[in-house]
Amino acid sequence: MESALTARDRVGVQDFVLLENFTSEAAFMENLRRRFRENLIYTYIGPVLVSVNPYRDLQIYSRQHMERYRGVSFYEVPPHLFAVADTVYRALRTERRDQAVMISGESGAGKTEATKRLLQFYAETCPAPERGGAVRDRLLQSNPVLEAFGNAKTLRNDNSSRFGKYMDVQFDFKGAPVGGHILSYLLEKSRVVHQNHGERNFHIFYQLLEGGEEETLRRLGLERNPQSYLYLVKGQCAKVSSINDKSDWKVVRKALTVIDFTEEEVEELLSIVASVLHLGNIHFAADEESNAQVTTENQIKYLSRLLGVEGATLREALTHRKIIAKGEELLSPLNLEQAAYARDALAKAVYSRTFTWLVGKINRSLASKDAESPSWRSTTVLGLLDIYGFEVFQHNDEECLRPGEATDLTFLEKLEDTVKQHPHFLTHKLADQRTRKSLGRGEFRLLHYAGEVTYSVTGFLDKNNDLLFRNLKETMCSSKNPIMSQCFDRNELSDKKRPETVATQFKLSLLQLVEILKSKEPAYVRCIKPNDAKQPGRFDEVLIRHQVKYLGLMENLRVRRAGFAYRRKYEVFLQRYKSLCPETWPTWAGRPQDGVAVLVRHLGYKPEEYKMGRTKIFIRFPKTLFATEDALEVRRQSLATKIQAAWRGFHWRQKFLRVKRSAICIQSWWRGTLGRRKAAKRKWAAQTIRRLIRGFILRHAPRCPENAFFLDHVRTSFLLNLRRQLPRNVLDTSWPTPPPALREASELLRELCMKNMVWKYCRSISPEWKQQLQQKAVASEIFKGKKDNYPQSVPRLFISTRLGADEISPKVLQALGSEPIQYAVPVVKYDRKGYKPRSRQLLLTPSAVVIVEDAKVKQRIDYANLTGISVSSLSDSLFVLHVQREDNKQKGDVVLQSDHVIETLTKTALSADRVNHVNINQGSITFAGGPGRDGIIDFTPGSELLITKAKNGHLAVVAPRLNSR
Repeated sequence: MESALTARDRVGVQDFVLLENFTSEAAFMENLRRRFRENLIYTYIGPVLVSVNPYRDLQIYSRQHMERYRGVSFYEVPPHLFAVADTVYRALRTERRDQAVMISGESGAGKTEATKRLLQFYAETCPAPERGGAVRDRLLQSNPVLEAFGNAKTLRNDNSSRFGKYMDVQFDFKGAPVGGHILSYLLEKSRVVHQNHGERNFHIFYQLLEGGEEETLRRLGLERNPQSYLYLVKGQCAKVSSINDKSDWKVVRKALTVIDFTEEEVEELLSIVASVLHLGNIHFAADEESNAQVTTENQIKYLSRLLGVEGATLREALTHRKIIAKGEELLSPLNLEQAAYARDALAKAVYSRTFTWLVGKINRSLASKDAESPSWRSTTVLGLLDIYGFEVFQHNDEECLRPGEATDLTFLEKLEDTVKQHPHFLTHKLADQRTRKSLGRGEFRLLHYAGEVTYSVTGFLDKNNDLLFRNLKETMCSSKNPIMSQCFDRNELSDKKRPETVATQFKLSLLQLVEILKSKEPAYVRCIKPNDAKQPGRFDEVLIRHQVKYLGLMENLRVRRAGFAYRRKYEVFLQRYKSLCPETWPTWAGRPQDGVAVLVRHLGYKPEEYKMGRTKIFIRFPKTLFATEDALEVRRQSLATKIQAAWRGFHWRQKFLRVKRSAICIQSWWRGTLGRRKAAKRKWAAQTIRRLIRGFILRHAPRCPENAFFLDHVRTSFLLNLRRQLPRNVLDTSWPTPPPALREASELLRELCMKNMVWKYCRSISPEWKQQLQQKAVASEIFKGKKDNYPQSVPRLFISTRLGADEISPKVLQALGSEPIQYAVPVVKYDRKGYKPRSRQLLLTPSAVVIVEDAKVKQRIDYANLTGISVSSLSDSLFVLHVQREDNKQKGDVVLQSDHVIETLTKTALSADRVNHVNINQGSITFAGGPGRDGIIDFTPGSELLITKAKNGHLAVVAPRLNSR
């Protein structure tokens, strides 16, 4: 205990330690019954907490309840699980010793729920780690995942843990949880392939089918009906009213993310879960030689994809057994029974190894990842043990060590010869006449502390071996599923050592657990199940009396009343209470036992209050320990006050002397520094002013030592000013006025600055924009100041083409062959004789101008035959393409009109390299209308655009003057 109890507290002890007032079992049971009916499910037997499962939510685990039990002595408040949790936590903090809470009881008594409530208490009340609360979240979220994969509905418990679990929670020196580690013990993997009537397989199968997304189930090859899977129908209990599989699936899915599962790992894990269901649906049929053959190829395909193995290899491994004889490998076919055994063995191996991998994955998530976090030596550990609940089944298919001959009956005979004298062992041969009626010849019975359990030896040895055929191991070792490849190590194939039996594994695990628990201070929670029907308010006295017996609660009570219930090792007792005796404080040089003897004499312990053992002191009465704690609390206050006073005096005296010495030293040094700096600054200022004045006087003289400083100062000032006032862009023409001596340099700098801005601008533009600017520059060179509608084209971007590929006839594209179309635009062509307008398309290729009418190429003008381009100076959109008259293929020049005349002529001039052959005419344009005949286009300004044939035979064009030139 950390603090002493007041008189009021001791009265509370008498109220709450009720079970210690009863010596008879009847009185004990009546007290339990009375408290249970009053919803008082917790009771103390000394430091042992007795918990009765209420089978309903009593609303006693809220944040307010946690605060009520936080930081108070064990007996100050009514019995509660949180009182045990807080007492253990404070002992861990104050004594710096590892602690363990051991939770025991029958299946359905509430052990798993108690473990979760303890974790919830520590997560809510412990200080948060400096690096955040991720560890606390992972500790809490590891429970739903482990329950999904390791818990199942049994006859006695809808959420029964089918594996033993021991969890270490690591705390730093501040009491904050910084890590954790989980040990699992012997998962009940036989449940994967078989369940008793009224029971279910592990929760995860039903959660996946009920809550999985449709796309996920489709990918895994699953359907929502559990009745479709052999491994889920044997218990005939797929639906349970107290379990919401769909809701639990969401919790598990979220928890996987919290404990650092990636989406890929979740998919791989679910693929393995689905593969177990598909394995159960593999069926076999016998051929003519009674050898098993797979009849469900669809399941093989799913398994091949989900497990990442070859389908043919898996099929062979399920129907054959590889035998190595004299260095040669032989394949022996399996019969139907052997094939079913191989299938079930593989399903159990896949699931159990995946569970082991899952625990390892959770442990990696719980491990402290911060390099700056304290090491294990500077931390303490609190262990939580949730071990198996006891259950008796109609048929116990359990395992033990194989001795001697390899038959079940010889195994039974060996047992009879070895342990026949043991009073708790019975067989048909050893039993009396009355008992033989309930015991078969192939059965034996053990009188457990929790009841009589009958075991059948049929298949005992094979199940104990739990062997996985070699070729099945080889198949799984080749899996492409990353999780499976970690679960099945290839080193197993080369290991010649015989695998450990299940009984041996169980024995070694328990020995390891015992060693772990020995290293910690224990606290005990005894859980009791009030009835088998899981009904609230129902108190089954026969069932509870049985549990009280095998939990040893009456023995605890008798020891509590008659014996020495409080015990401490000499070293621990002396270390805690040595400050209460002047002879043992501050150190004791002799044996701890002698020091304790001196200490208890000084404290005035009466002989009947304690006994000295070999390694421990035993204290009979709580009041003796309470009085010692009272004295320790008073002594601590006194020692703390003295230590604080002495330390504060020494600390502040030393700090004052250090500060005084430092202040004198700093003052002396600083005064000297200030004086020297001030003198140096004045000297420098005087010299600078003198040089500036002398230079200003001689500023117009040639450069000499007397004016060099001034001239340099002027130049430097100009350059610094120029640096702050540089032009922002190429259009900014501002420039600071330079001094006479820097005019030439200023002009050079200005030119360099402009070139640099131009270079940066050119570097920053894209290839498309560069091409646009180049085309605009050519258009400006050709039309600026010469054609009225040029200014209207300046703000409009030139586009790559005015016609899409779907607007050009495929026949035209075929006629062009491999020639790409660089530009296409709709135009109007005027006939050479009657000047009748006709719609055409103008196409530019790398070598020619092509005039197209619908699906026909009307005219092709090679760039080599294009002698020039004529256009008027008005705002009209007509232009003439002049061709060589010697070219017999051409009928004459071409008169065209384009709504985008500036863009069209610019691209045509660039493509044909005829930029310098674009003629802008005023008045009229003469063009070749045919052999020996010329045509004329007359251009006159007017109010609106008008194109007609004049009476003189010319083409008359009236265009408005925009006065924009």
